[in-house]
Amino acid sequence: MMKRERPKAVRLSDAAAARIQEIMENAEGKYLGLRVGVKNGGCAGMSYTMDYAESAEPLEEVIEDKGVKVFIDPKAILFLIGTEIDFVTEKLGARFVFNNPNQTAACGCGESVTIKPAVEA
Repeated sequence: MMKRERPKAVRLSDAAAARIQEIMENAEGKYLGLRVGVKNGGCAGMSYTMDYAESAEPLEEVIEDKGVKVFIDPKAILFLIGTEIDFVTEKLGARFVFNNPNQTAACGCGESVTIKPAVEA
């Protein structure tokens, strides 16, 4: 019986990977990649976090997708499994968007979300 490979916790759209690579190339510091996570707060309960990763932290999951290293906060793994990070350009701005199958609700402004932990199938 073949062991089924666990899907990547997070994957990047082509647009997100290109934008992150552009940001990293223009950053003043030496960074290994992007760190993502979630934090408590906001009217819907949680919000996504993104920051530069200067080094790997203990117990982080590290994935590489489309030439970008993504460091995932260990407390956020179950909330982010299956998430695609996209970069969208709209009429009045551009932003990163988390397309998360574990997200059950979002506030009106889009800054905070309700996320349930993923359940292994």
